[in-house]
Amino acid sequence: MKNEFTAIIKKEGEWWIGWVEEVPGANAQERSREELLASLQEAVRDILDIHREEARKQAEGDYEEIPLAV
Repeated sequence: MKNEFTAIIKKEGEWWIGWVEEVPGANAQERSREELLASLQEAVRDILDIHREEARKQAEGDYEEIPLAV
């Protein structure tokens, strides 16, 4: 399943800064637009992986994972 998110980006001086509006904490600052987009993608992946791990730890024991399309 492929998810789409919205990156808010802008250039400030010599830097590009941005964040992903749907994922709190997914933000980055880079020298180029391309590097910024790659960093934001990595941040989203990392944050979602951490959330998945935490959710599975909290579930403990016998649980079921159901894919949801939104």
